[in-house]
Amino acid sequence: MIQVSVVVPVYNAGPYLDRCAPSLLRQTLGQRSYEVIYVDDGSTDDSGRRLDELAARHPHVRVVHQENSGWPGKPRNVGVRAARGEYVQFVDQDDELTPDALERLLALASRRGSDIVLGKVTGTMQGPHPLFKRTVEHCTAETAALFESLTPHKMFRRAFLLEHGIEFPEGPVRLEDQLFMARAYVRARSVAILGDRPCYVWNRREDGGNTSSRPTPPEVYYGHLRAVVDAIREGTEPGPLQDRLLRRSYRVELLRPVSEPRVLQRTGRSLERYHGVVRAMALECYPPGVRDGLPAVSRLRASLLEAGRLDSLVELARRVREIRPQVTVDDVGWHDGGLLVATTVGLRRPDGEPLVLVEREGRLLLDPELLAGIPGAEGWAVPDPLGHADGELIVHDLRRKLWWFPDAELAPRVEPLGGGRYRVVVSGKTLVDPAALAGGGPLEPGPHQLWVRAQLLGVGRRTPLADVSHRPRLPAATVAEPPRLIVPGWSGPHSALRLAVARPHATGPLHRLLLRVTAAPRLRRTALALIRRLPSGARHHVRRLARRADPWTVSAHRSGDRSRSSHQ
Repeated sequence: MIQVSVVVPVYNAGPYLDRCAPSLLRQTLGQRSYEVIYVDDGSTDDSGRRLDELAARHPHVRVVHQENSGWPGKPRNVGVRAARGEYVQFVDQDDELTPDALERLLALASRRGSDIVLGKVTGTMQGPHPLFKRTVEHCTAETAALFESLTPHKMFRRAFLLEHGIEFPEGPVRLEDQLFMARAYVRARSVAILGDRPCYVWNRREDGGNTSSRPTPPEVYYGHLRAVVDAIREGTEPGPLQDRLLRRSYRVELLRPVSEPRVLQRTGRSLERYHGVVRAMALECYPPGVRDGLPAVSRLRASLLEAGRLDSLVELARRVREIRPQVTVDDVGWHDGGLLVATTVGLRRPDGEPLVLVEREGRLLLDPELLAGIPGAEGWAVPDPLGHADGELIVHDLRRKLWWFPDAELAPRVEPLGGGRYRVVVSGKTLVDPAALAGGGPLEPGPHQLWVRAQLLGVGRRTPLADVSHRPRLPAATVAEPPRLIVPGWSGPHSALRLAVARPHATGPLHRLLLRVTAAPRLRRTALALIRRLPSGARHHVRRLARRADPWTVSAHRSGDRSRSSHQ
């Protein structure tokens, strides 16, 4: 019995089929329980022939050929109609599934008869996503921030899609994913989230050929966004829930072209064109409650946008761009088998001083020095300084491009500075448990970078966990079963906290030494330089010993460094 149908729209996929196909053909669910449906959208390269050859070799693969429609929407709809499984999983032609993705997603869906199942996403297109902190068996758009994930790379109950007539728009329609997901989310009675295992590998194409990267005129792009807004309004009643669901598109899509960096990259007529289009949509499509529920800086941008103050938006963006996180590591050390990290995060203005609130006549105003001279921004009141304020520590597996969330959050508070001045910070203690952090299991071998994320007053920042004033030397520890050696240290360009994880059973003195050396870039470079000076025989012998003690490769280190810099 076919339980899951994997639908893959294909157009001139070329060599990317070779990356995608193996991950779909070897799923642990078993070939009798799922099928792969490729829908060839009139490819002009050899994709059609390659797909037919694939289907000839694998009985659970089917291929549908059609004339070119110009966009993934129609191929996906054709795939849903052709599907025989109870559930449908959408996969793009240049992405992958992890080996047990279908099995795990289906098992979670079956517990509550979920209409939609979201699987944890990894890959070169995906940063840390708080929606995948934990596995959730049941939620809805009312109880979870589902609208923060609007890509269609999810599992859907086929009967749910057919019953409600939920389809992708066909033809060259931008934001077709958002429109599809908006219609689905507002109608879904039960949604599940698989957060403890990576399921979907979302890759950026080396040739820059991802469909979502194609430029679109603002009139066209925001015309399609209006359809997304209409879908939300059609599926919900006016009120707080509708305002919250609409707030995502206002905050992300509308404010993006009038915020840094975009508003600082465009000039002249191009900038005025974008401003005019998004301003018209802000005034015509969104109830006041959408704007009023934004955090301080975002609400200020919205007010300036709706008032038509483009010059003020540009100047505000210049100043906000220079706001930096101020991270203090209050304490760090081993506790109950984990690394206990106490930290406080605030924000600094471009001049290095704290970003503050100032009390005047019983009201808290957003930092007057930050806003001085910006028409329409001075005297900006902040009635709820802790609204939307949050923070957390995140652990990044540099080799596998996975992000893991310790089971703790940093709590927001207003901290008095004297003289009627206050700053908003998040602070708290986080236990980073290497034995259970990776979806309930131990961290995999390799380097793991600790980051801290904070959202304060509508300014979001993510930065490596570093504090130049407090970097204590931390001892190594052995955790989990089988035992794994963990060597914490301060390394990298920011001297940030990293965990070097050895492979199981590699816990001896030589492993400790080599792990500490390879965990620190400066020591690693020095060690490699010394090894190169050894005689050939000795050099090969030392390298064999190093590989035996430490499984990391030079390429793994390099990919980790690239990953780190891409998220700063």
